[in-house]
Amino acid sequence: VQLQASGGGLVQAGGSLRLSCAASGLTFSSYVVGWFRQAPGKEREFVAVHRWSDSAATYADSVKGRFTISRDSAKNTVYLQLNSLMPEDAAIYYCAATAGQLRLNSPRFYSHWGQGTLVTVSS
Repeated sequence: VQLQASGGGLVQAGGSLRLSCAASGLTFSSYVVGWFRQAPGKEREFVAVHRWSDSAATYADSVKGRFTISRDSAKNTVYLQLNSLMPEDAAIYYCAATAGQLRLNSPRFYSHWGQGTLVTVSS
């Protein structure tokens, strides 16, 4: 099982990025897929989670209205669209997956992790 996160980069404040999380060795249809981020010196924090079965999503308050999670079933890929980026959004972003239907917001519940993709936001 492998999750491959990509799409990070350097962007100016107010800009946008789209992160991708592609899975191999598992099919997302029976999973929830979460995005987390970790800034230097900080704990890994919840960003968003997507439930494949009904496309239900939950967002952290800090990103609500700016970030959107979506998917491409044919590609077995989940996306995180980051809009109106702020310097405080800078972090390594990780995608993770766990079997089941609960939209969990704690990293300890996730069993599969991608390697992370770095988002840098300049002010």
